[in-house]
Amino acid sequence: MTANKQPASRPHDAAVVELLKADPDFANEYLAAALDEADEPGGQAALLSALRHVAEAQGMAAVAERAGIPRESLYRALGPKGNPTVKTLLAVLSAAGLHLAVTRQDSAHA
Repeated sequence: MTANKQPASRPHDAAVVELLKADPDFANEYLAAALDEADEPGGQAALLSALRHVAEAQGMAAVAERAGIPRESLYRALGPKGNPTVKTLLAVLSAAGLHLAVTRQDSAHA
C-alpha cells in the first residue's frame, strides 16, 4: 500500500507573507484589520506582526531603505519585543506604500 504524502505545512507567518506577495493590495485590508484590533488583548503584538509580514513581503531591506531606517533597526522595531516610535511606524507604512487612517469609533465603543 502506497501512502499519499501530504505536502509539508508552511508556518502561518510564511503563508501570510506569500499571500501578501501574491496580492499586494491585500496589505491594506490586512493592516486595517490589525489596527482595528490593536486595543484588544494581544492586539499590539498582532499589529506589529502584520506590519512585519507586509515588510517581509516587500523585502525588509528594500522597505528599510525606503523608510530611511537601518535594516537591523527595522527587524528590532517590528520584532516580537518591538516598540517602534510613531516616527518609525509612519516611515515604515509610507515605505510600504500605505498610510495611517483614523475613524471615529461607534458610540458603543466610546
